[in-house]
Amino acid sequence: MAPRSEEQYRETIRSAIDCTMPQCILPELGAAKKGKVREIYFVQDRVSAFDFVLDNSIPFKGEIYFVQDKVLMLTNDRVSAFDFVLDNSIPFKGMVLNQISEWAMQQTADICPNALVASPDPNVVVQKKMKNTMVECIVRGYLWGSMAAAYEKNERNFCGLKIQDGLMRFQKLDEPLFTPTTKAEVGHDENMTLAEVEAQLPGMSQKLKELSLKLYARGVERMRERGLILLDTKYEFGTDENGVLHVIDEVNTPDSSRLCDIKEYEEKYPKIEAEMKTGQFKSVGDLLKARPELKIKEYSKQYVRDVLLEKGFKPESATEAPKLTEDVVVECAYRYVKVCERITGQDFVFPEPKVSPQERVVENLTAAGMLQGCCALIFAGSDSDAPHIEKLKGELKKYGIPSKARICSAHKQPSTLEKVLALYNQSAEPCLIVACAGGTDALSGTASFHSVWPVVSCPPDGWNESCLKNPPLSSNAYILKPSNLARFVAQHFTCVVPSIKSRLAEEVQAKVRKLEKADAEM
Repeated sequence: MAPRSEEQYRETIRSAIDCTMPQCILPELGAAKKGKVREIYFVQDRVSAFDFVLDNSIPFKGEIYFVQDKVLMLTNDRVSAFDFVLDNSIPFKGMVLNQISEWAMQQTADICPNALVASPDPNVVVQKKMKNTMVECIVRGYLWGSMAAAYEKNERNFCGLKIQDGLMRFQKLDEPLFTPTTKAEVGHDENMTLAEVEAQLPGMSQKLKELSLKLYARGVERMRERGLILLDTKYEFGTDENGVLHVIDEVNTPDSSRLCDIKEYEEKYPKIEAEMKTGQFKSVGDLLKARPELKIKEYSKQYVRDVLLEKGFKPESATEAPKLTEDVVVECAYRYVKVCERITGQDFVFPEPKVSPQERVVENLTAAGMLQGCCALIFAGSDSDAPHIEKLKGELKKYGIPSKARICSAHKQPSTLEKVLALYNQSAEPCLIVACAGGTDALSGTASFHSVWPVVSCPPDGWNESCLKNPPLSSNAYILKPSNLARFVAQHFTCVVPSIKSRLAEEVQAKVRKLEKADAEM
């Protein structure tokens, strides 16, 4: 097949502009830890999710049971800049980051072990669970990015390191610098000295520095072979149960690194040096304002940052970031895809456009035995309903139906209930809501009005007519017995989960055989 032209790449990307994955909600895996560009789920190895939901030997953690043995990291297509998550999603971005990172981990496994276990979908990696060091290990080989901007403002101390005078933006440093930062859950990361890292992680700071510099050196070597310069990058580490450090996050990707083309750097940097020697410009930043054609193109998120700044965006005072144009989104995606091909040496395989990324993820995780592919969501109005909830879970488990329980009162927490329903409305896998509320049941009516999923009432206090008298557009059904409720839920999911259909058929056959045997014995 003939190589694609640049225009063909852009056309393919533009056709997928609305086929992105800003998030992927998977209720049966429980509550996700949400990052800027990832959802992280904790799962158990080689056991389907529903097999441990009801295991009473596992400690109860909030509203769900879970075993923190493996980490399922779902890389979405969101893009962040200046600590803002933008409204736009970038087509194929999550796939690109995972593909590059997996390749880079293979290239560096001899330097440091990594946590990667499997990649059941282009947007998903499964890793061994590690204890995060909560330090972002940044290595800089060039005076670039935020460090260059601070340097041009006469800052000379970075992470406890004294930087010499007389350097220029884009200049290669004599030796790569280890400039760690905190890993902030929200807000900005803060620079750390090596002594501060040691105080946070006794006996580990030198090892983190050593591994980071070795990983960077390998990255520089591999990128050079592909005509690229690895300007700077970030690594994250975690420790296993024996205290051994592992690489745990993306490695040498455009989101965690800055890269540029060797030829472009070698062409433009001498011109920048010559212009600065004229004395007309105080800094390279001032030069680039006058001569923007000298700016060196980066393979990183810097393109998005630059676009925002050109729009007049002021990150220090803004409350939200502006929306990107379609052309900017296409250009950003094109850069991600092309650098992926260049780094890995493999053609990027565009996914089938007829299937949404979320549908593909569910299909692949189900095929890998990591999902059942459906979920019953039990909403209770009070913690006093716990015995009834456990009864419902037990009946659902007979059919292999995973379930999650939420306690959320329609009377006392109406806004919270609406938010939770809105979250589950975005589920990538089909759901059904079981309303478990006694007394005056407002839960079933509220849930069936706000939810896109069917709602069935199964009250804990037996016959309860209140859930049969809900107003128009409150479309809940009603089933009195938990066993019948579970069978109804199973029938609802037969169209998506063949194993549930088989269990229903087996149940019918077993009952018929029992009746036939009883008849024969009469």
